[in-house]
Amino acid sequence: MRVQKIIVVGSSNMDMIVKTHHIPAPGETVLSGSFFMSPGGKGANQAVAIARLGGDVIFISKLGNDIFGTQFTQLFNEEGIDTSYLIADEDNPSGVALITVDRKGENSIVVASGANANLSIADIEPALNEIAAADILLVQLEIPMETVNHVVEYAASKGKKIILNPAPANTLSAELLRKIDILTPNMTEAGILANMNVTNLASAKKAALAICQQGVKNVIVTMGSLGALLCQKGECSLFPGKQVVTIDTTGAGDVFNGALAVAIAEGKDLETAVIFANEIAAISVTRLGAQSAIPKRSEILIKN
Repeated sequence: MRVQKIIVVGSSNMDMIVKTHHIPAPGETVLSGSFFMSPGGKGANQAVAIARLGGDVIFISKLGNDIFGTQFTQLFNEEGIDTSYLIADEDNPSGVALITVDRKGENSIVVASGANANLSIADIEPALNEIAAADILLVQLEIPMETVNHVVEYAASKGKKIILNPAPANTLSAELLRKIDILTPNMTEAGILANMNVTNLASAKKAALAICQQGVKNVIVTMGSLGALLCQKGECSLFPGKQVVTIDTTGAGDVFNGALAVAIAEGKDLETAVIFANEIAAISVTRLGAQSAIPKRSEILIKN
């Protein structure tokens, strides 16, 4: 069977991570025991996950013309990602994320978008032929919405399968949602899209079904240790997550999305793809960092 090609359009950030006892409250100073830097960004994390899991991936992103941009490009090439459509921004630095991780593995993130905020429609134009020839488009919201709308509209016009990870949380138009094959919000994002408070499984189901009514074909709500809730054709099923000792949840949703795209590209049905993505995401939270935590295919413990 032909391996399907995946296009990822999205962000690249250098993650600056502080491991601490608890996430500070406003005005509070907390002394930390450890600090490290690791490549991240939702788009980059998803592209790296796809590559490490054996997927065929092209990554479209905008980087600063700086040391981080150089490091990103080198790392992506080493991962086997097609970097033909990385764009250098001469006026803005590479994106940076400041991440605090508490003792339970939960995190708080602030992103300085830098070059990511300038990934324009014009930047996408040279890659349109690649999008037309690919099978799956995976996109997130750390880049300008007009660029997201444009690339989704183009991919939809070419009959491509479109996965949208609506993160960071934002409102989305009904016109955009109708073009999405698979939407993958977390609980917070699902709540914003459905205009309701999502705190548990029952409210997640209600929100997911409401989002489906807006025109999305399939909604997968990622729910951390609870697993992932798949809703399609008016029905919802919870796929429990594997119980692990959580070290750091940074990038877990990105790993889930990358793994989901790979499984779909390999011809797996959506239910099997969700199980696969759950397994990969569970491995990632047992390690620190985003891309540093992404497992390779050889580490997977389930048959696939």
